[in-house]
Amino acid sequence: MNELLSNLIEALREELKQYGEMLALLDQQQVLVMRRQTVELPENVNSVNAQAAVLAVARQEREQRQRHIARALAVPETAGFVNLIPQLPADYQPLVGALVAENNELLTRVQSRAQQNHLLLSHCVDLMQQFIHSIFPSSSPVTYNEAGRLPLVETHSRSLYQAVG
Repeated sequence: MNELLSNLIEALREELKQYGEMLALLDQQQVLVMRRQTVELPENVNSVNAQAAVLAVARQEREQRQRHIARALAVPETAGFVNLIPQLPADYQPLVGALVAENNELLTRVQSRAQQNHLLLSHCVDLMQQFIHSIFPSSSPVTYNEAGRLPLVETHSRSLYQAVG
């Protein structure tokens, strides 16, 4: 049982670390958008996507170790921490409870920051579309069709000189 608990605690700490890394990347992304440092933004987006994959692996590992503990305690494998923590040895309950609470808090912060960044980035895209429409007023706004694809639009090739003059 001690080895299973050590493995679970290690997995909770790793998941916490990965949430912290994600939050740092999302904070960096927000700073880049606010300071209009768009050159560095694609690299940050790639880092966020890579971190999301790392975080998913950490979460899967923790869930697997959580299931191992549940089996050892003879409770359903789907039992959440609310049901597991009281079944743990008394010495481990505060540590596991604190790690779970910290993970939940960071997850909430990551979700909130991701939503904020999504709104910021969406606003930037909207502004760029307005700018493009002001330059080319005859162009129609680009929307996705029912299949989730952009419609085919015929473009008339004109030189910039003809478009401006």
